[in-house]
Amino acid sequence: MMIVNYVASVLLVVLGLYTIITKKNIIKIVLGTGIVDYGINLFIVSVGFTPGGTAPIFTINEIVSGSHFVDPVPQALTLTSIVIGACVDAMALSLCIKLYKQYKTTNADEIRRLHG
Repeated sequence: MMIVNYVASVLLVVLGLYTIITKKNIIKIVLGTGIVDYGINLFIVSVGFTPGGTAPIFTINEIVSGSHFVDPVPQALTLTSIVIGACVDAMALSLCIKLYKQYKTTNADEIRRLHG
């Protein structure tokens, strides 16, 4: 079942990279970077998952031999990555709005040509 998560994360990264490379609309490029970010987050969470594991919240009396806990570090890294990714996407989209106001287009090639 975990292999589905790995395949999905690779597909999301490939789809995002395809969008970044082939599209000329800067808004679509920003969305492609977000898709890559989601794929990497899915991969990190999948790596940190332990089948049959429980939350790593326990007291000293609850620890028994053979108990498995899910590693909380990948979850914490992913949560931080989600917050940073949302801020980066918001900033990139605000820059897209500024570029549109300045050049009256969202086509990356035309903006490069207008730069001179």
